[in-house]
Amino acid sequence: MRRSLAVAGWVFGWVVAVAGQGAGILTGTVTDDTGGVLPGATVVVETAAGPLSAVTNDVGVYRVEGVSTGAASVVVRLVNFSTFRADVEVAAGQTLTVDARLALSITADVVVTGARTFRNIADLENPRENLVGIATSASVGAITAAQLEARPIMRPGEVLEAVPGFVVSQHSGEGKANQYYLRGFNLDHGSDFATTLAGVPLNASAGAHAHGYTDVNQLIPELVSGVQYTKGPYFAEHGDFSAAGSANINYVNSLDRPIFSISGGGQGWGRVLGAVSPEVGSGNLLVALELAQNDGPWVRPDEMEKANGVIRYSQGDRQNGFSITGMGYRGDWNATDQIPRRAVEQGLIGRFGGIDNTDAGSAYRYSGTFDWLRSGANQSTRFTAYTQRGGLNLFQNFTYFLEDPVAGDQVEQEGRRWSSGAKVVHRRLGRVFDRPVESAVGVSLRNDSVDAIGLYNTVARRRTNTIRSDEVSQTTAGLFAQSEIEWTRVFRTTLGLRSDLYRFDVTANNPLNSGDGNAALVTPKVTAVLGPWEGTELYLNYGRGFHSNDPRAATTQVDPVSGDPVDREDPLVPANGAEIGLRTVRLPGVQSTVALWYLSFDSELLFVGDAGITEASRPSRRLGVEWTNYVRFTPWLTGELDVSFSRARFSDEDPAGDFIPGALDRVIAGAITVAPSRRGFGSVRLRHFGPRPLIEDASVTSDATTIWNGEIGLNLSDQANITVEGFNLLDSDVSDIDYFYESRLPGEPAGGIADVHFHPSLPRTARVMLNLLF
Repeated sequence: MRRSLAVAGWVFGWVVAVAGQGAGILTGTVTDDTGGVLPGATVVVETAAGPLSAVTNDVGVYRVEGVSTGAASVVVRLVNFSTFRADVEVAAGQTLTVDARLALSITADVVVTGARTFRNIADLENPRENLVGIATSASVGAITAAQLEARPIMRPGEVLEAVPGFVVSQHSGEGKANQYYLRGFNLDHGSDFATTLAGVPLNASAGAHAHGYTDVNQLIPELVSGVQYTKGPYFAEHGDFSAAGSANINYVNSLDRPIFSISGGGQGWGRVLGAVSPEVGSGNLLVALELAQNDGPWVRPDEMEKANGVIRYSQGDRQNGFSITGMGYRGDWNATDQIPRRAVEQGLIGRFGGIDNTDAGSAYRYSGTFDWLRSGANQSTRFTAYTQRGGLNLFQNFTYFLEDPVAGDQVEQEGRRWSSGAKVVHRRLGRVFDRPVESAVGVSLRNDSVDAIGLYNTVARRRTNTIRSDEVSQTTAGLFAQSEIEWTRVFRTTLGLRSDLYRFDVTANNPLNSGDGNAALVTPKVTAVLGPWEGTELYLNYGRGFHSNDPRAATTQVDPVSGDPVDREDPLVPANGAEIGLRTVRLPGVQSTVALWYLSFDSELLFVGDAGITEASRPSRRLGVEWTNYVRFTPWLTGELDVSFSRARFSDEDPAGDFIPGALDRVIAGAITVAPSRRGFGSVRLRHFGPRPLIEDASVTSDATTIWNGEIGLNLSDQANITVEGFNLLDSDVSDIDYFYESRLPGEPAGGIADVHFHPSLPRTARVMLNLLF
């Protein structure tokens, strides 16, 4: 018996050995697009005999033995990265090396280590190999640090203009939050576009000037590693303010070299920036300080002064690590607001004059953030927590002497708030129905405690009367889940579901406007992706989203000025969106997208200055088409062309008309750039946005605005360069923004005069900047 078992064992071992001699071995290294190794990546070898799998080790190496001879497919997956696939032929006894390079997904949830974290897929060596998993929509993207470096930036908010179809303008002093436009929306100061900076949400709930008020003057462009953006309500991870889109502005953890930059120019412009990131212990300490001043072209200078600082300690790499960040910002300025056209035509003031020469503003924000990411085989978990203190005071007079013919109509808007929150997201690779799936679940919490938000009548910035004064507390919770399943090599779907819960309490100086309440909303998301074929993917997206209303609009019963009864507004307003899009990298060095989109709201958001709140307006619908292009002609020469057309209308019946005031019908942006890596570098950029209806029947419209900007620079050495930036190169007399409403100048009829009020774009101006890199 023992002899029989021994013989059987010997025969079995001999058979296995012979069979093994006919099999092959696959091995290789998995790296990211910067060459860094990627541990924890899942490698699946699909053969006729069945799949085999392995996981890369700490140095990114994998080894799969016993691969049957013949055709095989190597598939490499890692959370937050594109999917790599290669078809190979395996010979008997062959050891075949298949290296994989994975591109970072556009919407990747990773630690941002340096300025090269994000790269345009068209800049990769083999973009077709990295298309799968790079995106789930034609309307998502990542703006790289290299693209921003080659861009003349007049104000910090213009970093967002790198998002295709996005327009940034201003109607007041440069220290105030900008006006934003996207996809047929006049986003006012940020409603319906969610923005985060270094992990901190910037949209202010129950803002003193507007619900969703987004001030990005704290942004330091030289620290930005990339801007991840989305458009449309198709993404389960994004909640309030994101129906039109979102932008996640990332800061680096470390710099390649210390930076010292000094710039000066016309109109009283001056700026100094210093930034270092020495190694401290096992990590890096990033420290940056910015000081800036600006007068502008105004008859009464802005006298804007800004102090801004960042300190961050971090450890780890893009897959595992943590950071602790502190940011502080303070700005003060005079304000020349929009002016009536008739005042200029009558020679009362010039284009850069003002009516109330005591308008002004100030703002501050101080924040702390903790960010932690842990990744392993097939999974990653990220936790972010933040707290911030912010304040805003605005003195504005848009109607001059319409309400008070003696003292004038100036008002002060004041806001003081604490905001804190946390978010945790877990992502995992697995299999469902024997098909690969990437799933994500997340929870977010946020609390806004507005301890002083008020609207006051003022004369020369002295308070004379309280229109309203409130305290607001709002707590929100969001829960989302989504799964992306690859059904075949050319078809995958993403199903998502989000639930949001709001609880708010308002204490007003008028008890009739006090109150509390809660609201909840569930929003589904569906995406289907077809492809890739020849470097091209087709996307189908549908989603429900929402925006919240100012909590005060949900509790107010009487108008603070007239005392008349008013209706309370719904706290949460649903939106519906759909899109069909295409992304292609078929041509070497070219990435192009096309998207046809639709978005409807149950009600618009309208800021009511007299009441100091943002109220719901009429229901609306928008549709449009976008075409974006990025072309790398040579290693040092690139081109960009973005074209966006939209149609925005109210969807109810109203004799006033169905045009949405301020909605852009087209945006065109283009650029030619010589990379800063050359001895000489520069760029020239076109910025055009079309005419806007200013009232509902479109009988009054604005003119189109077209501006050319550019820069030219010289690398003096490896450690120094000089750049000259030019803005409005053709010195066009165009407007940043236009409105149509009634105002009253001294001596005019008591009822005022309806007129176009505009804020001019800056005239031609130049700035010179010297950068020292140590």
